[in-house]
Amino acid sequence: MRRILLLSMMALFATGALFAQKSALRDAKRAYGRDDLNEARTLIQQAASNEETATNPETWKVMGDIGNKAFDNEHAKAVLGQGPNEKVMFDGLMECYLPYLKADSLSEIPDEKGRVRNRYRKDIASILKANHPYYINGGVYYSEQGDHKKAADFFEVYWNIPTLPLYDGQKDAFVLDSTFQTIKYYAIISAIQSKDNERTLKMIERAINEPFIENSTFEESALYELMATEYINMGDSANYQRALELGAQKFPSSNYFVTNLANIFIRSGEGDKAIQYLDQAIENDPSNGCDLYSVKGALIAQNGDFVGAEAEYKKALESDANCERGLEHLARNYIIQAQDLKDVTASLTNRQQQVENDKKIVHFYELSLPLLEKLDKLLKERSASQSEINNALLLLRNVYYNLSVLGVDKSTELESIENQLPEELK
Repeated sequence: MRRILLLSMMALFATGALFAQKSALRDAKRAYGRDDLNEARTLIQQAASNEETATNPETWKVMGDIGNKAFDNEHAKAVLGQGPNEKVMFDGLMECYLPYLKADSLSEIPDEKGRVRNRYRKDIASILKANHPYYINGGVYYSEQGDHKKAADFFEVYWNIPTLPLYDGQKDAFVLDSTFQTIKYYAIISAIQSKDNERTLKMIERAINEPFIENSTFEESALYELMATEYINMGDSANYQRALELGAQKFPSSNYFVTNLANIFIRSGEGDKAIQYLDQAIENDPSNGCDLYSVKGALIAQNGDFVGAEAEYKKALESDANCERGLEHLARNYIIQAQDLKDVTASLTNRQQQVENDKKIVHFYELSLPLLEKLDKLLKERSASQSEINNALLLLRNVYYNLSVLGVDKSTELESIENQLPEELK
């Protein structure tokens, strides 16, 4: 008898708990109806946190409606010029999104007979479609507030909505134009600004895998540049190189990828691979020949091919007669050859050979002089840093001194250089 009574009481309590949660859902709807949104939120949260009503699509539909009404109330003020509370408006807009998705998802679960009766999809789809453009405004609002994470949230929801299952089979539900593509970019940039590397990379990968729409804000190659930048900021050199290689393969005319790949191979000592990318970069942008030919020449010189290096440095100067890097590198190319020959000559005992070598040494130094003198002039004309000017002066002093030792009087020029150098470099 006592057992029967106990079981009856347990059933009563269970029924009471379920009734209480259903009552919370009903009361939340009443509070929503009288625009008491704070009370409605409290009540609907009770229903959403109880296992009996948490799986009821209506619970989440009401929760979404509450957020949507908060947005609608403030948006109506904006339309009437009554000064809306923008934070409340946009927070309501975001508040409705996930509950609506959950309501739709739960409504798609087949019943015990295997039937799907989604009585909320049409309404939810209509609301989200109407609200769609305002997620841009929300992103802009939070971007201006400096909350880049929330800005990314809004831009990403704008990006997400047209791809939702709610619109399957509705090819023309949204116009996916240049604005749509631009907002993807804003979502990525906002994620970058919020310093969320993982989220940023996921967004970039998603954007890369989706059709690109031409727009006036960014080119498709920028997505690969952002990916490479994100990896290098994370210190992930392997994926940084992978991103550059993907970019170089897809956009061979973009110098961003090929020049950075060249730098990677330069640092790793793989000169031949670096030269391949430099050649591609030169082909892409001949106007940048000053820097690119100069770097290529330096790589060739590392292998002791001074003649080959000289040819590249001269191409740099053909590209730009005032190419400072080309002037310095070509001058150094001659100076190094002069110094190497000077070292060899010092060990010779054949006087005739010494004389012949000295003539060649003088020739190399004299070839470097007009280059260095022009470099010195250019640096001073553009008010270069003192360290840059001192570097050129030291090279000039070296050449004037060695020429004087070899019988070519440069004492006046040497004195002038000495007067220009700071005491610590004399």
